[in-house]
Amino acid sequence: MSGCPARYDEGLGYWVVDDPAQAREVLLDPDTFRPDNAVLAHTPLAVKALRVLSAVGFALPPTLANNAGKSHRPIRAAVARFFSPARVAAVEPLTRELTAARVASASARLAAGEQVDLVQAIAAEPPALVVLRLLGLGDVDVPALKAWSLDSLELFWGCPDEDRQLELAHSAAEFYGWLRSRTTAAREAPGDDLFGVLAGLGLSDEEVCAVGYFLLIAGQETTTQLISTAFQRSVGASIDPAEMVEDVLRDASSVPTWRRVTAEATTLGDVRLPARAPVLLGLSGHGGPADLAFGIGIHRCLGAGLARLEARVALECTQYLLRAVRLTEEPPMIDLLSFRAPKRLLAVTRGNTGDNSRH
Repeated sequence: MSGCPARYDEGLGYWVVDDPAQAREVLLDPDTFRPDNAVLAHTPLAVKALRVLSAVGFALPPTLANNAGKSHRPIRAAVARFFSPARVAAVEPLTRELTAARVASASARLAAGEQVDLVQAIAAEPPALVVLRLLGLGDVDVPALKAWSLDSLELFWGCPDEDRQLELAHSAAEFYGWLRSRTTAAREAPGDDLFGVLAGLGLSDEEVCAVGYFLLIAGQETTTQLISTAFQRSVGASIDPAEMVEDVLRDASSVPTWRRVTAEATTLGDVRLPARAPVLLGLSGHGGPADLAFGIGIHRCLGAGLARLEARVALECTQYLLRAVRLTEEPPMIDLLSFRAPKRLLAVTRGNTGDNSRH
């Protein structure tokens, strides 16, 4: 639906903009609608959680998604080189190899009568392994990276209570400590990987860590979530993989919203917004184009082409398996302010009617 005026949602605490044309207008005007709140915690962090983060020097200064200043362009340009069209095209064989191996393993388990979580078995790790290859990063504990990513998304875009915040803060602090160690190593022995390139720009340790923090999350976890949603929609169906990817991006992206804040009082459509008004943009599910899911303008997602490729390949490799299975439950969801996808997809072969609890 288009044409809905901006409205203030007291429950969320944001001015909600669902109209695709107005969302586009906001994204194309970073001077009026600033990205300062893009990576702030949606739920204010309690003192105990803040102490845990402070103990490791946790900081997210303006770098990419939260930066509209002069430093944004050189940082973005340096990172964009890792995601050039040629480099992305070159990792398609690796993407297909990683996915096909996991599909074969899942197929064997299903054939043996097991219940299989399609998210963990197929969708979870290939995006992480691929983006790490693109960024030149080896010796990374991928299961730890996946856990850090989900915890950080919940910490910054969820509604955790104080006890849960403390758990998530310890995870975020561990991730940040790892980023610190990689940054230090890059300064001692400069290379051409992500940390070496960022250090070579003259960025502070905090700036290098801030880029790494959200790039290593956004560069793979949101793609896992995109693939998971595409899998859910494809179970039991005959699909065109490329079309399914576009349908999901348009209607149910893994990043359905994003935030901005007004620099001054302004008008959007016929609605007057006050200065420092927090704005929540609808990027998916409101009749807009699939491309809007990746944003537009100076903050458009650098990994848009990679995400499309990985999701298409995942469906190409998995479509026959998906046609032959059924889900055994209504999938529990990752349901955060700006991230939404199935948390798991427990599946059995369509002819299997037993109680298959092994997964």
